[in-house]
Amino acid sequence: MEQPTDHLDKPTELRHLLRMVKTSLELAIIARAPADIVNRLGKASGLLDAVSQLPIEQGPAHAMVPELMADGMAAVAMWQRWEKERAPAA
Repeated sequence: MEQPTDHLDKPTELRHLLRMVKTSLELAIIARAPADIVNRLGKASGLLDAVSQLPIEQGPAHAMVPELMADGMAAVAMWQRWEKERAPAA
């Protein structure tokens, strides 16, 4: 599901990740995923959303972006692993 984003600018990359985190959060809630997964996705979603509203090329938000993006990707990966483990075997 992860796509290379080397060619994207940081604001676009951030918005793409935010959409992926929000979608994962919605699916995790519907699937009744464990609270730790839902909470981690919720935290990542909220912080990414807040930072995406600020200028991230400089200033206070700039320093937060790499860690927030790593946390968001890790939360999505955690959700995907949980979902895959529960998928019915064909």
